[in-house]
Amino acid sequence: MRHADHVRLLRDGVPGRRGTWADLGAGQGAFTLALADLLPDGSTIQAVDRDRGALDVLRARYAAFARGRAVPDLRTTVADFTRDLAIGPLDGVLMANSLHFVKDKAPVLARVRAMLGPDGRLIVVEYDTDSGNAWVPHPLSFDTWRGVALAAGFGEPRLLATHPSRFLRRIYAALSAPHGVSGTDRATVSAIPSLGERLEARRAGARL
Repeated sequence: MRHADHVRLLRDGVPGRRGTWADLGAGQGAFTLALADLLPDGSTIQAVDRDRGALDVLRARYAAFARGRAVPDLRTTVADFTRDLAIGPLDGVLMANSLHFVKDKAPVLARVRAMLGPDGRLIVVEYDTDSGNAWVPHPLSFDTWRGVALAAGFGEPRLLATHPSRFLRRIYAALSAPHGVSGTDRATVSAIPSLGERLEARRAGARL
């Protein structure tokens, strides 16, 4: 995928206000750069990965990305995101192609909930399949993610966007907020139209 594809997957889930976000399992930063493109100057992104070499690549890519423009502050942490990270409260958490490396997702999602502030949100980017392989061992389709998210104390996920995948059907991005977020932010999350609603609106427009 290209940078524009990464941005499109996240766009409808990232509010246009300053905030502090964590990218868990950031790797070399493809989606970190997309998040940076969507957050305003004055924001902070905490990129977490246990691979020090990948974060070195990310820092170099981010420096090139930031040249001549105002971008969020980037902080990197070498750590295993499945363990306590002692970060937060956060305005948002991004888990892009990282949750499929975790077999038992409930403890990780409990930690993510604890990181999020009162108006926090979680964006998950995953392969839309429940059958993995050696490189994507534990993926979860959007339908499966709905059940996992609800069981973990998040609200009803919203499908933001999808992108075709040559390997595992397609990739989706979904937005969730924990139960108990403020009424304002819950209304904001609920007001974001699902992909199906947007497609139906386009078809209705075409019929007029």
